[in-house]
Amino acid sequence: MGERLANEVLSVVQQRTGVKKISFVAHSLGGLVARYAIGRLYEPNNRNMSSAGKSRDGVENLEGLIAGLEPMNFITFASPHLGSSGNKQLPFLCGLPFLERRASETAHLIVGRTGKHLFLTDNDDGRRPLLLRMVDDSGDLQFRSALRSFKRRVAYANANFDHMVGWRTSSIRRQHELPKHRLLVRDEKYPHIVYVEKEVTNNNETEARTNVYDPEEEMIRGLTQVPWERVDVSFQKSSQRLVAHNTIQVKSYWLNSDGADVINHMMDNFIV
Repeated sequence: MGERLANEVLSVVQQRTGVKKISFVAHSLGGLVARYAIGRLYEPNNRNMSSAGKSRDGVENLEGLIAGLEPMNFITFASPHLGSSGNKQLPFLCGLPFLERRASETAHLIVGRTGKHLFLTDNDDGRRPLLLRMVDDSGDLQFRSALRSFKRRVAYANANFDHMVGWRTSSIRRQHELPKHRLLVRDEKYPHIVYVEKEVTNNNETEARTNVYDPEEEMIRGLTQVPWERVDVSFQKSSQRLVAHNTIQVKSYWLNSDGADVINHMMDNFIV
């Protein structure tokens, strides 16, 4: 899917020669697809690139380009950035270990290769699981550099009632980093936005060292080498809370309209 998205972006860019900037807004698995695609589309912005005609006018001083364009916003809604293999990362399994183990063994039977990717059980050609490779630059796929090239990276996450994607994986946090309920506040303009964390990068020195390998910790460390804004959302008092996974992006207005303030928040903070 990531390759198809990258090819589609290139096709659109070739057809619309006046476009100079690019942003990505993705929901759920689309966030992972977009992260793969930008890794494929990233190109270092060498000074001679503009004169060679590979980049658009006015972007010579940027750190990097995406499909020859200036990267602006990279925004995800309820995306499983850390996969689904950790405890309570697939909330409808209720955190029961035997169900989570069973899901990791059978997910590929339901959703194919995507299931293997989400549960880190893929090993194509003996390589590490794709999600682990996607937190760093890997060969000709510059995943971390691509993320760093954007002016903003924002992760919108459901703090509760999302039965498909857990709060930790969608907000790229460790369990103890999740805001406490007493810190969650209401905003009159955006009633379902309960916490906004401005750009934060990883501080490895504050994390306790352990001899036990944790792939989730590796992904957090890798992804937070670049700063992310986190926006936590709660539909706890909404009649649409049971479909929070889709309400956060207003998939269908008649069913998910309560998420309109979340979309307004994204638009009001969008860099153009």
